Amino acid sequence: MNQPVTPEHLRHLLEAYVKNYSESTGEQNIWRNPLLVTARVDKRFDILPRIAADNHLLPTELLPSARSVVVFFIPFAKNIAIENHRGKRPCLNWGLAYESTNRLINTLCREFNVYLEKMGFQAALVPATHNFDHTTLLSRWSHKHLGYIANLGRFGVNAQFITPSGCAGRLGSFVTNADLGDSPLVNEKELCLHKNGKKCLVCVDRCPVRAVSVSGIDRQRCWNRLRSNHTEIDAFKVLEDTTDVCGKCQVLLPCSLKIPGGEG
Repeated sequence: MNQPVTPEHLRHLLEAYVKNYSESTGEQNIWRNPLLVTARVDKRFDILPRIAADNHLLPTELLPSARSVVVFFIPFAKNIAIENHRGKRPCLNWGLAYESTNRLINTLCREFNVYLEKMGFQAALVPATHNFDHTTLLSRWSHKHLGYIANLGRFGVNAQFITPSGCAGRLGSFVTNADLGDSPLVNEKELCLHKNGKKCLVCVDRCPVRAVSVSGIDRQRCWNRLRSNHTEIDAFKVLEDTTDVCGKCQVLLPCSLKIPGGEG
């Protein structure tokens, strides 16, 4: 028999897991308090092939009985963002943070799965990263676009995802046949200062290869820079081959650690 599950139950699990992760694994604690939203699977998600990628999966293609999408954000600590701000190339700790957070997200999703199964439900998971097409550079399961529909945040000019805790961090998501309803954290149409008609565009100036512009992001130019960072930075030789990072357009911006103009 199924047991009741609510968004608050999942939030408590998420917060406790992230809080205890460093002690249980020996990894450095580099995160702030995580965020989580849920959204009922309905026609809102039919837009995914139009706004993300034309072959983007629908929640029911991942799990035919899906009733809810769960999206969460694990924000980096401020010191990681400050360190990565220096110079034209990313720092090693930014790459290590990327890898460490992906491991956290993947094990966390398994923890969610175990919990939901114990409560009598099913869940379907995808990896934290590298589920994209290397030709189009678009993902078949975009955590950002799912978060947009579920109202966890909004897109900035830099194509990064601005949440109540900023854009410097990592996203994860999964679907479940538990009916969790909607639990949005953002109701505003836009959070980006520029998109709200205010002066900013700091992210455009920060990109070292001019891949970010007012009209959008040049994905190929950005991807080439990510790959060159991996091959041309000697310190990055200790990182996995799939660790393609930069983050210059995410750090020390008005939206890096909070909603621009908000508290925090």
